[in-house]
Amino acid sequence: MVATPKKRSPPPQFEDGLILSAACKRQVAKGVRHILEAVSEHVDGQGTRETPYRVARMYDELLAGYKVDPQALLNEALFDVEYDEMVIVKDIDFHSLCEHHMLPFYGRAHVGYLPDRKVIGLSKIPRMVEMFARRLQVQERMTQQIASFLDETVKPLGVGVVVEGVHLCAVMRGVKKPGSVMVTSAVRGLFKDNHATREEFMAHVRQRFEAR
Repeated sequence: MVATPKKRSPPPQFEDGLILSAACKRQVAKGVRHILEAVSEHVDGQGTRETPYRVARMYDELLAGYKVDPQALLNEALFDVEYDEMVIVKDIDFHSLCEHHMLPFYGRAHVGYLPDRKVIGLSKIPRMVEMFARRLQVQERMTQQIASFLDETVKPLGVGVVVEGVHLCAVMRGVKKPGSVMVTSAVRGLFKDNHATREEFMAHVRQRFEAR
């Protein structure tokens, strides 16, 4: 008795996502399929059968920062408060994609500002970081974008941002240096013009490094 071959299930259907339309997802899946076909003798065909569809859907999530509405993110979370000392949120985890190799880089951001009679809701600062991280990025630009956005929306007396990132494009390939960390910073207002203010912020951040 001859065994009846199993019917292959039809390929998954795409739907429009937050960033990518169904047509865009099909294009991404096609590109991934070409890569798999190029290295087919070295990969498990069964294990990678659904990979193009998984990757296409994944990018819709990883690049979600492009669609975040900055005003909706703030959601009127600016409050009049008589407070004139520094506000710092440290150790904000982030994950992003290097636009040069499309490999992840990840780490932590430290964000501080000096209020000018207004403070922003605590949860909004990590959301700012997330908004700029979930894009094709370079760490230098992301650091500047976080600082500029906080400066322009909250209008504080000063802003400071320090970002530490581990880049898989320098760990998995190229120089192959695991353990290396890239540190970038951006300062605005008094954080840039006043040495004592900048040093106060950097001292808080240095506590993080020294505690390792």
